[in-house]
Amino acid sequence: MTKLLEQAVDSVRTLPPEVQDELARLLLQVAGEEQPVILLTPEERADLAEADAEIARGEFATDEQMRAILAKRIV
Repeated sequence: MTKLLEQAVDSVRTLPPEVQDELARLLLQVAGEEQPVILLTPEERADLAEADAEIARGEFATDEQMRAILAKRIV
């Protein structure tokens, strides 16, 4: 393993488990390993349908709203 990859893995270890899993799935996809389809719960399907409806109505977050959301996610 390269030093850069070791550094990345060490950094990911500090993230919440669900974020670690998502990053692991992405890495495995990049490495060419097929990943199973993620099945949505009924609640997640409803949330996605509502998001699609908002998009269809042209309801998008403002730049300021997006900055606020992203600021909360940056560790």
